[in-house]
Parts: sequence; structure tokens; C-alpha cells
Amino acid sequence: MHRFHGKLASLVAFAALAAIAGGSVSGAEEAKEEKPQKESKEVRTAKQMNIQILQQMGVHQNLELEDYVQRVGEKLAAVSERPELPWKFTIIDTDDVNAFATMGGYVYISRGILPYFQNEAELAAVLGHEIGHIAAEHLKKQQQKGMLSGLASAATAIFTGQPALADLTNMAGLAIIKGYGREAELEADRLGARYLAKAGYDPEAMIHVISTLKDQDTFERERARLENRDPHIYHGVFSSHPDNDKRLHEVVEAAGKVATADQHPDNRDVYLNRISGLPVGPSRAQGVTRGSRFYHADMGFTVAFPTGWMVQNQPTKVVAATPQKDAALQLYTMAPPQGMSPEQFLTRNLQGTRLEKAEPFEANGLKGYTAIAQNVALPWGNRGPARYAVVYFNNLAFVFMGATRTGSALSASDPLMLSSIKTFRRLRDREFETAEPDRIRVVKATSQTTIAALAKTSPIKKYPAEQLRLLNDLYPDKEPTAGQSIKIVQ
Repeated sequence: MHRFHGKLASLVAFAALAAIAGGSVSGAEEAKEEKPQKESKEVRTAKQMNIQILQQMGVHQNLELEDYVQRVGEKLAAVSERPELPWKFTIIDTDDVNAFATMGGYVYISRGILPYFQNEAELAAVLGHEIGHIAAEHLKKQQQKGMLSGLASAATAIFTGQPALADLTNMAGLAIIKGYGREAELEADRLGARYLAKAGYDPEAMIHVISTLKDQDTFERERARLENRDPHIYHGVFSSHPDNDKRLHEVVEAAGKVATADQHPDNRDVYLNRISGLPVGPSRAQGVTRGSRFYHADMGFTVAFPTGWMVQNQPTKVVAATPQKDAALQLYTMAPPQGMSPEQFLTRNLQGTRLEKAEPFEANGLKGYTAIAQNVALPWGNRGPARYAVVYFNNLAFVFMGATRTGSALSASDPLMLSSIKTFRRLRDREFETAEPDRIRVVKATSQTTIAALAKTSPIKKYPAEQLRLLNDLYPDKEPTAGQSIKIVQ
């Protein structure tokens, strides 16, 4: 849950903004028709999309890392077919492994993909691929077919793992999530590899990073199967085609023929230094989960969800659910009008709904109000009763909604959910350190260093050995060598 967030309803506004990009004139043709100082319709639309994307997803706040990614991206964009665009490379504050581009020079890369790159050249490969999509106007071509309206929900879906938010029947939405099809993805690979070579990087980095993403993809699919959830995977054929793909090797080999005389090294040490300290999992601005308790240092609160429930930190809310997903408790924030009591706030927001068992309560010295609302929309798409509660803290209304898949089961789960709601409290001084996220650290391996030993002391709770190997290009069973700089999590 981000420190500040908009409502999902604002995605509708985003889709409307995207619709103004209509027309069939290409970016190059349009630039000729307009005065040099005037922004093209493509760029204006991309800027408006950018506002909505950042509102929904949040930006990772690390100015040095942001500036570094921007410089790498600009180096590649300068040798692309469209260097005149106002290129902007943004790190989205999510631990999902992903990247995508819209149009007009706007490229987005997740914080969560950065630890899986081994050097600057691999970062450049992914940025170059996304620049290729813009240079080839892949999304704009979808837009010209009148198929751009689902971009907002699609963009949110790929970074949150919530495909239900996206209109998957929309062709642009499918393109953002699944890729643009084999030929378009190969074209982006070809262009990206050429940009790598012209910018001084080894185009073979394109193959290396595809291999890395393929390993991560394989592990994530298996983990999702074991955890009974949908996998969070990198979009497009860029990750799914094999690293021994003949056509991929052909485009990389062709790119190597245009390499500049001034070839750069892969800048591994520079890259590792830049990502040292990067949060793994949720960031401080999103809040972290320790066991069943959720901590948010920036907002200064903590709450304990029922033991054994799975806690998912989403951009606009925190959701705890039973392993069977037949009961769930959600927490989100709203801004209460000045002078409005918790009772007035809850009854106004549930106006027209029959309320039962309505009563004030106190959660660790904080005022609250709760009731059971009848016949409301439930997370499973049906309607039934739900426990609502609101707690005021730091000028915000923290709203809880607890429900069961079957309405008749609420009475059995309600005492547990109400008990959880009443654990809400302000953070104690000693808990702020607990609320800090785990972070990437770079260490030198010795002759005694093994992944098994590192996994034993790692804060990674699930599959620590596998994840450490993925972070260091050692998957599935390789070991670090003495003197090698490797990434650990602390």
C-alpha cells in the first residue's frame, strides 16, 4: 500500500486520456507538419498517460539510481531512429519483474527486475528492447486501430499481478501484458541489439538477459503453482522465447557488425554499486509484512492479520486471505472530511446499505466505528454481508472490509476479523527498524562461500537458495567462485 494513492476509478480517466491520441499520421510525418517547438500529439498523450501511471504505481525514490537508469536509457535512445523524443526512463516502485513502454519516449522498468541484472549491459538490453517498441511504434499502431482504451488497467495489472483489473479482451491491453506478437517482439530485439552495439555495449547482452529472465520465469511459474496463484512474469516473447532461438542469434550477430570501435565493458562493478541498498520485496513507502503483522514506517502504523492468512500488499490496499481464499480482510485509506466522526464517515460511505451491529470501538487509544453491512459487493464478484470498520489516525481514515465467499460463513469468521482490526495501532519507536525493508548488499565470495550457507542466514522466507541463485545468475545449481562479487539480501 503506497504512502499516497489514487482510486482505481482514476483508471477510467487514464483510458479517456489515451483516447485523444487518435489519428493515423505517423510520428515522423507529424513532426514534419508541426512547428519544431510544438509537441506532437503522441508526446502530449504519453505525458498524460505518465501522470496516471505514476499515480497508480508510484515511483521508486532513489535519485542516484533514477539518474543512472536515465543516462543509460538516453545513451541508447540517442542512437535510435527517434532521438528527438523527450525520452524518460522511470523506475516503478514494485518488486514485480517487469518493464514496458507506452509511446512518445516513455519507458518504465520495475524496481524488482533490477536485482536480476548482472551488469549495466543487461540493463541496457531491456531498455533497448523497450526503446525498440517505441521506435517501431508498436503501441501507436494498436492505438490507430482504436484499441488503446485498456492501457491503464493493463499497465496496473502487469505491475500488480492483478490481471482481473485489465480488460484482457482489449488488444492494446494484451500487447502490454503478453507482448505484441512474435514478429514485433523480434523486431524490438533486433532494434535493441543494434542500439546496444552502436552505444558501445556487447549485443550478446541481449541473449544473456533473455536467459536470466527465462530462468526467473521458470522459477516463478513453479512457485505460483505451489502457492496456488497466478504467476507474475515479464511480458512478451522477450522472456518466453529460448535463448538458443536461431532468429534471435541472427539479429544479435547482425547487430555486432555495426558495433562501434569504442566498445564499453559491461560495467558490472558500477552496476552492482548502483543497486546496492535496493529494497527487495516491498519498499519502505509501501510497508512490509513480518509474519502476519504489517508495518508501514512512512505512515507510522502496524496491524496484525489473522495467523496463517496470506498477506498481499497491493498498490491501493493490503489484502489478507485464508489459504483457501474463502475469507478476506482488506485495508485501505481515505481522507475524511474535516470534523466528521468515524461513525458519520462510515454511515455516509455506506449510505443506502442496511447496517447491523453498528457500534463505536477503540483500537489502542484510536477512535473507530464498525458495523456489518448487508448485501454489498464482495471480492469474489457476488454480494453478501461484510464487516466494515474505520479507524482514524494521522488525519486519515483507515477502512477495513472483511468478508467470506459464502455470506452464511461470515458469522464464524467475523470475531477473528474484528479482533484483527482492533490490533491496529501506531508504531512504537523500536518497531521502525522492523518496518525497514530487506535490501540488496554486494559482498565478495570466498572459497568457503556456498549458496546453502548464505540461504541459512538470509531473511528471504521462501526458497532462499533458489532466489539467491537467480539474483546471481547461478540458477539452478551453480555456486559462486572465490573473489566473485555476489548479491545477498540483508
